[in-house]
Amino acid sequence: MWGRIADSSRFGRKTVLMIGLGGTMISCVGFGFSTTFWQALVFRSIGGITNGNVGVLRTMISEIVREKKYQSRAFLILPMTFNIGVIIGPILGGVLSDPAGSYPSFFGQIRFFQRFPYAAPNLLSAFFLFSAVIWVWLRLEEASILLTLDSCIGKRDRGLELGQKLRTWLSGKALRSVYTPLATDDTGTDVEVSSLRPDHHSLGPLSPESPTKLGKPYRRYTQRLAFRRIFTRNVIFTLLASFILAFHVGTFNSLWFVFLSTPVYDPAKPPQSPGAFARRLPFAFTGGMGLQPREVGMAMAILGVLGITLQLCVYPWLSARLGTVRSWRLFLLFFPIAYFLLPFLSLVQSSSGSPPPNPKDGIAVWAAIAGVLVLQVIGRTFALPAQTILVNNCTPHPSVLGTVHGIGQSVSSFARTLGPVLSGFLYGIGLDMGVIGAVWWGLSGVALCGLLASMFVWEGNGHEIWLEGDEDDDC
Repeated sequence: MWGRIADSSRFGRKTVLMIGLGGTMISCVGFGFSTTFWQALVFRSIGGITNGNVGVLRTMISEIVREKKYQSRAFLILPMTFNIGVIIGPILGGVLSDPAGSYPSFFGQIRFFQRFPYAAPNLLSAFFLFSAVIWVWLRLEEASILLTLDSCIGKRDRGLELGQKLRTWLSGKALRSVYTPLATDDTGTDVEVSSLRPDHHSLGPLSPESPTKLGKPYRRYTQRLAFRRIFTRNVIFTLLASFILAFHVGTFNSLWFVFLSTPVYDPAKPPQSPGAFARRLPFAFTGGMGLQPREVGMAMAILGVLGITLQLCVYPWLSARLGTVRSWRLFLLFFPIAYFLLPFLSLVQSSSGSPPPNPKDGIAVWAAIAGVLVLQVIGRTFALPAQTILVNNCTPHPSVLGTVHGIGQSVSSFARTLGPVLSGFLYGIGLDMGVIGAVWWGLSGVALCGLLASMFVWEGNGHEIWLEGDEDDDC
């Protein structure tokens, strides 16, 4: 739905982004002050219903960077910032959650923190989101990136105008000139469009008389592809592969927290469920890692550090060398291996004890965690950006680019909803039956199905279907 709204000339990308950020802000505030499960569920649902920003942001990135040779770097922006959040978020959550219990000498007697132990991290998140809303309203220049919406070119943006006035007021002097993008001629040579623009146009939308942007001129499409024609064979298989990838990655992100905090196997307390298997290696065993919340936050921070390092140093080079599809298929192989090995971490922890009795045992546990995480993070680092590029390029017509990204994000959201619910239920059964690895090995099988689905996907050009009035040159 938000993809269709973002494609409409009445609302556009910027409005959808502000609604998504604002809705998530309300969700965070309500979630922090929830005292029952149903209150928390309602506010989380509000955040999900109002937020379609990931699909819209992917659309905007693809519109800014139109040359395929730069896509591998451009689409790294979202997962890279995600990994930064994965590092900072768990640390802030661990430090700020339940201050009355974590820091009783300072906050133990404050009733507010006793009644709402998780308000502090959620209020901080809400502040970040509010800052993002203001920044998008004042600084995001929408008209220069809406390639497919002819009616948006030249529209007045009061937020940009106010942002320009604030910049002028804060700097104490008017901005007399700004740099403008360079167009590219047919030979690939940069050609200067103009060096100066009047101050009141420096951050305003482009006029219909000068619809240029970095790289290529604006394309104007007089027709919009019908919704029923969106689902070509390549779109269907790309969305199927996206569903499977989001299913097991989302499930991992959910179960990983649970597995880290599940108590270590205690021989004195074996599973009491009827039909439970006796502990017999290598497959019949149970128990988790038994880590504390702060240690869980550290384990999640490891994910982010590994991901950023790989994304910045390895992915652009490897993607350019192998190509999007080949690198995507290659690194989908890492997921089933990581999921198959993951439950065996509990054996390392149970042999060392919880907490580890000496530093050497602690090093062994964390080395094992890092070793398995490297496989999963490598797969995620290389597969997710490639998946985004393939969803972007399978679009049958540029007029439905935001819609296709919206559909792709909806498919991924559904997978991330279904996966944790189903796998969490199976995780509990496996824990009771004494086979903690069953759900992880099942997830490994799902990842193999994703690899099989990838064999039917090819990289499109974003303009498979041509409508009357489209330009005849390459888009």
